[in-house]
Amino acid sequence: MAVPAATMEAGNEAGILNIPQLLFQRVDLLGERIAMRVKEFGLWQDISWNTYGEKVRQAAMGLAALGVVPGDTVAVIGENRPEWLYADMGTMAAGGVTAGIYTTNAAEECGYILGHSQAKIYIVEDEEQLDKALEVRDECPNLIKIVVIDPEGLRHFSDPMVINFEELLALGREHDAANPGLFEERLATRGPDDLALLIYTSGTTGPPKGAMLSHNNVLWTTKALAQAIPVYSEDELLSFLPLSHIAERMFSVYMHLRFMYTINFIENTDTVTENVVEVSPTVFFAVPRIWEKYSSSIFIKMKDATWFKRLVFGMALKIGRQRAKARLSEQGVGTALALAFALVHLLVFKKLKERLGLERVRLAVSGAAPISPDVLRFYHAIGLPLRQVYGQTEDTGPTSIHHGDLIEAENVGPAVPGVEVKIAPDGEILVKGENVFLGYFRNPEATAETLEDGWLHSGDVGELDERGYLTITDRKKDLIITSGGKNIAPQYIENKLKFSPYINDAVVIGDQRKFVSALIFIDEDNVVKFAQDSKIPFTTYASLTQAKEVKELIGREIEDVNKTLARVEQIKRFTILPKKLLEEDGEVTPTMKVKRKFINETYKDMIDAMYKR
Repeated sequence: MAVPAATMEAGNEAGILNIPQLLFQRVDLLGERIAMRVKEFGLWQDISWNTYGEKVRQAAMGLAALGVVPGDTVAVIGENRPEWLYADMGTMAAGGVTAGIYTTNAAEECGYILGHSQAKIYIVEDEEQLDKALEVRDECPNLIKIVVIDPEGLRHFSDPMVINFEELLALGREHDAANPGLFEERLATRGPDDLALLIYTSGTTGPPKGAMLSHNNVLWTTKALAQAIPVYSEDELLSFLPLSHIAERMFSVYMHLRFMYTINFIENTDTVTENVVEVSPTVFFAVPRIWEKYSSSIFIKMKDATWFKRLVFGMALKIGRQRAKARLSEQGVGTALALAFALVHLLVFKKLKERLGLERVRLAVSGAAPISPDVLRFYHAIGLPLRQVYGQTEDTGPTSIHHGDLIEAENVGPAVPGVEVKIAPDGEILVKGENVFLGYFRNPEATAETLEDGWLHSGDVGELDERGYLTITDRKKDLIITSGGKNIAPQYIENKLKFSPYINDAVVIGDQRKFVSALIFIDEDNVVKFAQDSKIPFTTYASLTQAKEVKELIGREIEDVNKTLARVEQIKRFTILPKKLLEEDGEVTPTMKVKRKFINETYKDMIDAMYKR
């Protein structure tokens, strides 16, 4: 029988002052129970809590042997794998501070974070990341050692500054044996208010800023979330989003300690969908782009199904939507509707979710960016209670989240227990609580702008209803005021557009303009299939986007959205960009949020052309 994590708290947590102390309490409690799994040579390998603790201890003592002292920064770059956790927890157990770096960052960006964070040790995943590190190491005066997790391809490489991860662990074992009591001393070094993590923003408006999170920020937030969402020690989670982002770090590392569920690491970024099916997680956290991709693939596949299957799916979806709506009504779900849904779930939705690997999901969460209400309603219709979490790095991840069974598509739920939210006179969302960060590392000016009288200025605009449920309007800086003086929230329109299976993303334009227009980024897979089915010739991605039939297809999708919008919000003209949105081109963040300012500047000529016709 699954046991709620909140009921499994062992010992007196009053003695736990920092994050790694919570880890070692779990190690003592759980021992040989499975903490995580990783796939090697085609088989899933179990890693116990005891092994987790041993590796963290060795990493901590290895870092101490290399010269890391309390307060020093250790930077980590790599895909999701157990060694990332060993490095993160090992750094903190040695008294240090962890700074995660996105694997997609260019060498120059890595060098900036290494220099700004004053990192003493840099733990890199493989030869590719090592090459970038070597390129910038001369610009990082504090850097004394680079540790490589996967040394494949480096057999004949030799550099006095570089060692591999196994050598770090061996060094740790030796240092531990030679210095009895040092580990325990280091483990007790950091207090609740001491700096634990540096989370660097993706730099949408200039160089990335290092948000400082304390041990208490993290521990308090995991406790607060334990009161808001139902998670159990027997749960399974798949870790695949970047660990350098606070959202995935919370789910894969720190909430893992609080809830004691099992983490499964993907093989690589290309095998996520296959690994989801293999693991069949019970807790599934993803960004909106993933949820949108799953839903659009379902609709596209249904277009290829027989007329009978399309008819059955359509009827089932209608019943599912009726039930989802009734669950939030005063009348509730009547007996007839409950029986009808049970039948269509058994015949249609259960099989659908099994094919996706989502049949066991109890807790489905979308975060890191706003999700379309239509997408959220779709998942509720098929019996997957998808909820939103809203927040930012500066408040350790969550500000608000849908609690229990009350999930409404139009809002992001009430504040996390213990967090206070209010709306400023100009509509900005302000946040106060023990989850609010310490400030920006070595940047007092930005800290003063963001923190005022204990309130975090989120930069988002929203509304609170009488129940305390929060609705997000848009980013404060992104709100559009047309030349006619009408206020428009582009995010609302963009989310409607993205529900189309043929639109991957959109940027709505209109500030100081006579009307609203949009830059459209197509969903390549679904539009390619449309072109093939319709026998539309194309040779490249660019030629596909400019095909007359594709433009007409997108035009029809936009017209469908326009029917749901006020006249002033309706899109009068659009342009399909002839290229994909790419992180390496600076167009999106690692969590696939569009960098609006960059897009507006880069494609200014295309935007201007829409207003000159």
